[in-house]
Amino acid sequence: MIPPTTQRLTLNTPNRVNEVISDRIRENVARFASATPALLEQRLRELDHEWDVERLTGAAAGLVLLASVFLSWFMGDGWLVLPTLIGLCLLLHAIVGWTPALPLIRRLGYRTAEEIAQERYALKAIRGDFQPMNLITTPQDREDLSRFEGEGGPPIPEPGPDASDPAVVNEALRATKS
Repeated sequence: MIPPTTQRLTLNTPNRVNEVISDRIRENVARFASATPALLEQRLRELDHEWDVERLTGAAAGLVLLASVFLSWFMGDGWLVLPTLIGLCLLLHAIVGWTPALPLIRRLGYRTAEEIAQERYALKAIRGDFQPMNLITTPQDREDLSRFEGEGGPPIPEPGPDASDPAVVNEALRATKS
Protein backbone atom coordinates (compact mmCIF):
# COMPACT_ATOMS: atom_id res chain seq x y z
CA MET A 1 0.00 0.00 0.00
CA ILE A 2 1.21 3.50 -0.82
CA PRO A 3 1.47 5.69 2.31
CA PRO A 4 0.02 9.23 2.38
CA THR A 5 2.38 11.87 0.99
CA THR A 6 2.61 13.74 4.28
CA GLN A 7 3.55 10.62 6.26
CA ARG A 8 5.65 8.53 3.93
CA LEU A 9 9.05 9.78 5.13
CA THR A 10 8.28 9.60 8.85
CA LEU A 11 6.79 6.13 8.41
CA ASN A 12 10.08 5.02 6.84
CA THR A 13 12.20 6.54 9.61
CA PRO A 14 12.98 4.68 12.83
CA ASN A 15 10.80 5.83 15.74
CA ARG A 16 13.86 6.83 17.76
CA VAL A 17 14.99 9.21 15.01
CA ASN A 18 11.48 10.66 14.68
CA GLU A 19 11.43 11.23 18.45
CA VAL A 20 14.80 13.03 18.36
CA ILE A 21 13.51 15.30 15.60
CA SER A 22 10.26 15.98 17.52
CA ASP A 23 12.25 16.79 20.65
CA ARG A 24 14.40 19.19 18.65
CA ILE A 25 11.27 20.95 17.38
CA ARG A 26 9.94 21.29 20.94
CA GLU A 27 13.29 22.61 22.18
CA ASN A 28 13.47 25.16 19.35
CA VAL A 29 9.93 26.37 20.02
CA ALA A 30 10.61 26.63 23.75
CA ARG A 31 13.91 28.46 23.18
CA PHE A 32 12.47 31.00 20.76
CA ALA A 33 9.12 31.40 22.53
CA SER A 34 10.55 33.98 24.91
CA ALA A 35 12.89 35.54 22.34
CA THR A 36 12.71 39.12 21.18
CA PRO A 37 10.61 39.80 18.09
CA ALA A 38 13.79 40.33 16.04
CA LEU A 39 15.22 36.93 17.05
CA LEU A 40 11.89 35.26 16.41
CA GLU A 41 11.74 36.82 12.95
CA GLN A 42 15.31 35.66 12.28
CA ARG A 43 14.39 32.10 13.26
CA LEU A 44 11.35 32.17 10.97
CA ARG A 45 13.59 33.31 8.09
CA GLU A 46 16.01 30.46 8.89
CA LEU A 47 13.12 27.99 8.73
CA ASP A 48 12.11 29.39 5.33
CA HIS A 49 15.59 28.51 4.01
CA GLU A 50 16.04 25.15 5.75
CA TRP A 51 16.52 22.27 3.33
CA ASP A 52 14.06 19.44 3.81
CA VAL A 53 14.53 15.75 2.98
CA GLU A 54 12.85 16.09 -0.42
CA ARG A 55 15.09 18.97 -1.51
CA LEU A 56 18.25 17.23 -0.35
CA THR A 57 17.23 13.97 -2.05
CA GLY A 58 16.54 15.75 -5.34
CA ALA A 59 19.80 17.71 -5.22
CA ALA A 60 21.89 14.65 -4.38
CA ALA A 61 20.22 12.60 -7.12
CA GLY A 62 20.82 15.37 -9.63
CA LEU A 63 24.51 15.61 -8.74
CA VAL A 64 25.00 11.84 -9.00
CA LEU A 65 23.14 11.76 -12.33
CA LEU A 66 25.31 14.52 -13.78
CA ALA A 67 28.48 12.86 -12.51
CA SER A 68 27.46 9.51 -13.95
CA VAL A 69 26.69 11.01 -17.36
CA PHE A 70 30.14 12.61 -17.46
CA LEU A 71 31.75 9.36 -16.29
CA SER A 72 29.94 7.40 -18.99
CA TRP A 73 31.04 9.93 -21.60
CA PHE A 74 34.70 9.78 -20.61
CA MET A 75 35.08 6.31 -19.05
CA GLY A 76 32.63 4.12 -20.95
CA ASP A 77 29.02 3.00 -21.10
CA GLY A 78 29.35 0.85 -17.98
CA TRP A 79 28.77 3.97 -15.88
CA LEU A 80 25.20 4.18 -17.23
CA VAL A 81 24.26 1.65 -14.55
CA LEU A 82 24.51 4.48 -12.01
CA PRO A 83 21.77 6.69 -13.57
CA THR A 84 19.57 3.60 -13.80
CA LEU A 85 20.00 2.94 -10.08
CA ILE A 86 19.37 6.60 -9.23
CA GLY A 87 16.23 6.56 -11.36
CA LEU A 88 14.97 3.47 -9.53
CA CYS A 89 15.75 5.07 -6.16
CA LEU A 90 13.88 8.25 -7.15
CA LEU A 91 10.89 6.21 -8.28
CA LEU A 92 10.91 4.27 -5.02
CA HIS A 93 11.19 7.54 -3.09
CA ALA A 94 8.24 9.04 -4.96
CA ILE A 95 6.01 6.03 -4.43
CA VAL A 96 6.75 4.78 -0.92
CA GLY A 97 8.97 7.51 0.55
CA TRP A 98 12.08 5.42 1.05
CA THR A 99 15.54 5.45 -0.50
CA PRO A 100 18.72 3.75 0.65
CA ALA A 101 20.04 7.14 1.82
CA LEU A 102 16.93 8.08 3.86
CA PRO A 103 18.12 6.60 7.19
CA LEU A 104 21.39 8.55 6.94
CA ILE A 105 19.65 11.77 5.85
CA ARG A 106 17.22 11.58 8.77
CA ARG A 107 19.96 10.73 11.29
CA LEU A 108 21.85 13.82 10.08
CA GLY A 109 18.83 15.83 11.26
CA TYR A 110 17.14 16.71 7.99
CA ARG A 111 13.42 17.17 8.53
CA THR A 112 10.37 16.81 6.35
CA ALA A 113 8.60 19.92 5.07
CA GLU A 114 5.78 19.15 7.52
CA GLU A 115 8.17 19.04 10.48
CA ILE A 116 9.68 22.37 9.49
CA ALA A 117 6.19 23.84 9.06
CA GLN A 118 5.20 22.53 12.50
CA GLU A 119 7.96 24.58 14.12
CA ARG A 120 7.23 27.61 11.93
CA TYR A 121 3.53 27.71 12.75
CA ALA A 122 4.08 27.06 16.46
CA LEU A 123 6.39 30.09 16.56
CA LYS A 124 3.90 32.14 14.57
CA ALA A 125 1.13 31.16 16.99
CA ILE A 126 3.25 32.20 19.95
CA ARG A 127 4.06 35.47 18.17
CA GLY A 128 0.30 36.06 17.93
CA ASP A 129 -0.17 35.78 14.18
CA PHE A 130 -3.40 33.80 14.45
CA GLN A 131 -6.65 34.92 15.97
CA PRO A 132 -9.19 32.44 17.24
CA MET A 133 -11.41 31.82 14.23
CA ASN A 134 -14.54 31.59 16.39
CA LEU A 135 -14.28 35.37 16.86
CA ILE A 136 -14.71 35.89 13.12
CA THR A 137 -18.34 35.07 12.67
CA THR A 138 -19.88 37.53 10.24
CA PRO A 139 -19.05 38.66 6.71
CA GLN A 140 -18.35 42.11 8.17
CA ASP A 141 -15.76 40.59 10.53
CA ARG A 142 -14.05 38.90 7.58
CA GLU A 143 -14.13 42.12 5.56
CA ASP A 144 -12.64 44.07 8.45
CA LEU A 145 -9.81 41.56 8.77
CA SER A 146 -9.14 41.52 5.02
CA ARG A 147 -8.14 45.20 5.19
CA PHE A 148 -5.06 44.12 7.13
CA GLU A 149 -4.01 41.45 4.63
CA GLY A 150 -0.32 41.77 3.86
CA GLU A 151 0.26 43.98 6.89
CA GLY A 152 0.69 41.18 9.41
CA GLY A 153 -2.90 41.32 10.66
CA PRO A 154 -4.85 43.74 12.78
CA PRO A 155 -3.31 45.23 15.90
CA ILE A 156 -3.73 43.03 18.94
CA PRO A 157 -5.00 45.09 21.87
CA GLU A 158 -3.83 42.78 24.65
CA PRO A 159 -0.65 40.72 24.97
CA GLY A 160 -0.73 37.08 24.00
CA PRO A 161 -0.11 34.14 26.32
CA ASP A 162 3.08 33.83 28.33
CA ALA A 163 5.39 32.19 25.79
CA SER A 164 7.76 30.98 28.49
CA ASP A 165 5.03 28.72 29.89
CA PRO A 166 5.59 25.10 28.70
CA ALA A 167 1.82 24.62 28.47
CA VAL A 168 1.66 27.46 25.93
CA VAL A 169 4.47 25.89 23.88
CA ASN A 170 2.76 22.48 23.93
CA GLU A 171 -0.58 24.04 22.97
CA ALA A 172 1.03 25.87 20.05
CA LEU A 173 2.60 22.63 18.86
CA ARG A 174 -0.71 20.75 19.21
CA ALA A 175 -2.49 23.45 17.21
CA THR A 176 -0.08 22.98 14.31
CA LYS A 177 -0.80 19.24 14.15
CA SER A 178 -4.55 19.60 13.74
